[in-house]
Amino acid sequence: MNTLQYYTDLFKVTRTQLEELTATALAQGGDYCDLYFEHTSFFNLLLKDGVVSSGGFHTDYGVGIRVLKGEKTGYAYSENTEMRDMLSAAKAASAIAAGQASSGRTYKSVKDKVQDLYPMQENWRDKHADAFLPFLKDLEKAIFAKDSRIVKVIIRLSDSVTDVLMYNSLSELTYETRPMGSVTATVVFQQGDKTENKSVSRSFRTGAEMIGPALLDEIAGEAVKGIDERFEAIRPKGGQMNVVMGAGASGILLHEAMGHAFEADFNRKGQSIFSDRLGQQICPKGVDVVDDGTVAYNRGSGNYDDEGVPGEKTYMVKDGVLCSYLHDRISAAWYGVEPTGNGRRENFRYNPIPRMRATYMESGDADPGSIIASVKNGIYVNEFSNGQVKIGEGDFTFFVKSGFLIEKGRLTAPVKDINIIGNGPQALADILAVGNDLRIDNGTWTCGKEQSVPVSCGMPTVLISSLTVGGE
Repeated sequence: MNTLQYYTDLFKVTRTQLEELTATALAQGGDYCDLYFEHTSFFNLLLKDGVVSSGGFHTDYGVGIRVLKGEKTGYAYSENTEMRDMLSAAKAASAIAAGQASSGRTYKSVKDKVQDLYPMQENWRDKHADAFLPFLKDLEKAIFAKDSRIVKVIIRLSDSVTDVLMYNSLSELTYETRPMGSVTATVVFQQGDKTENKSVSRSFRTGAEMIGPALLDEIAGEAVKGIDERFEAIRPKGGQMNVVMGAGASGILLHEAMGHAFEADFNRKGQSIFSDRLGQQICPKGVDVVDDGTVAYNRGSGNYDDEGVPGEKTYMVKDGVLCSYLHDRISAAWYGVEPTGNGRRENFRYNPIPRMRATYMESGDADPGSIIASVKNGIYVNEFSNGQVKIGEGDFTFFVKSGFLIEKGRLTAPVKDINIIGNGPQALADILAVGNDLRIDNGTWTCGKEQSVPVSCGMPTVLISSLTVGGE
């Protein structure tokens, strides 16, 4: 890991200057101030029709300064770290405090925790674009070899390395380097007059060592998996029925339909369906729902969040009871609890807000095969695309990309072009069985809530007693 000297040299600041900036930002009476320095290198390559058709490299650099006073947030940023410009930003952020009454809430120091969740063996910054060309071409070749119906393959490789230095008016100083590598393959299939496409991605907080034969084989294999079923899929009759969620990527429904409603800003403002349900039983005993910032190499993980709070594993639901919201420092002070490490931001131009990291339901004790066998008539879904959610009511609609009918305890006809419609709290309450096969999906999931941040999701096989299936 890099030393403090590396970061102070990179951002051209000293401890004395950090203290001066926070003092300036609080000069008009703020309750709390923090500084967020960030330097990111971005790189990407696109292989299309056997040729690298585009690519690019750029950097982003700057500092964001936040002042909190009462219910108000003052925020300003500078795209350089010259002291003159940073002081101007600090004064601009401090203006929000003028004339505002203090909330009376106390922002407390958090206990530091030394962890290194994503060490880099090979720094992306040290690699030339030429180093990745053999991998891209070999992956394309491997995918084409899997199925004669493939007519087009598009592969994108992207990476970033972000250096972060954070300091606040509690004299907490934290710093780290965050790598990210992603590979996405989009494949188009043609069978007669029918066309299907499939996209497969892998994304990890790791160095360039992720690029190799194991990743190639995994992506190529998944790119053609289930494509026969997609060409054969039918649009089934709709209605209320048992729904079995497959392990892995169906965790996006847990993220969207339920996870957002656990974010503390929605709850402290009374906008979430769960705002008054802390400590209550919201789903059957044995159900545990987690938001985890400590999964090694995971896209959503963080040694620290973007407020300098160490990443942790947070149980939102434990044994069916809602036991915690997802807190940044603001909501933690409001509720009088410790922050959970969920204060995240897109970059230094944005103030942090409560955001998810890796959201999943932990494994239960049911055998996945037995869960399916217990369903007389229903539907099994294992991959979703876009959806819509109402945080206040908890109502959701998701489009199903792949699944199967369940008839007399067996998976039968593949299905497509259907929606799953329901209500988040009701769906949690209607869980009948949780499988022992939790799988976290390592795709390029990105969550947009005013800002975009990398996340991941997961789920074991789960049986819900009744959801609306929109079909024929």
